[in-house]
Amino acid sequence: MHITWVSFRSLNILKEHNILSHIAQNLSVTPAPESEAAELVPDWIPDVAFNDPPVSAAVLIALVERAGGFNLVYTLRSRGLRAHSGQIAFPGGKIDATDKNPGAGALREAHEEIGLDPSDVTILGYMPPYLTGTNYLITPVVATVHSGPVFVANPAEGDEVFEVPLGIVAGRQNFSKFSINRHGREHSTWQLIFGVHTIWGITANLSYNFMDLVLSGYKE
Repeated sequence: MHITWVSFRSLNILKEHNILSHIAQNLSVTPAPESEAAELVPDWIPDVAFNDPPVSAAVLIALVERAGGFNLVYTLRSRGLRAHSGQIAFPGGKIDATDKNPGAGALREAHEEIGLDPSDVTILGYMPPYLTGTNYLITPVVATVHSGPVFVANPAEGDEVFEVPLGIVAGRQNFSKFSINRHGREHSTWQLIFGVHTIWGITANLSYNFMDLVLSGYKE
């Protein structure tokens, strides 16, 4: 698959924070109330409907400034995990009762998973919630990361941390469909291929939403 790079005229524009301003304007200042989950359609429909309310979760869509511009941070989940082992994800997980809000939950999980210091993070805002077929209500938290961190995967949770340039994720043409057979039924997700990594499922869908809802319309 040919990867197209969407130019943001690189460092000078980014230093002026034009792209960050655009991103922030397309985000909610506060996370959506969980009552809105009743109106959401899950990314796939399970054979048996859930009776319990969805489990609250949050992921961190972290923008890290590097020499060539901003990158997004992804993790490769440990192959020893019971759920979604060996798959690519954003840092994140269930929101604990002690977490003040989804932003706090995402930062706590990112600290546990990749060693990200919460004091190095500025939250720009929140994307619309995402309901999974496994009954998780995910709040995507978009943030910038300062201090040029070196991320290290917690071996109990992840095998690798890697970054994808923002210009790649911004390219609508870089996304294609990924088909899944689940219990004899076909359904599809978005996928984004970057080097040896194939991002699909929830993470690719959230990446596509970030491109479509947050990055779309930016003019250099």
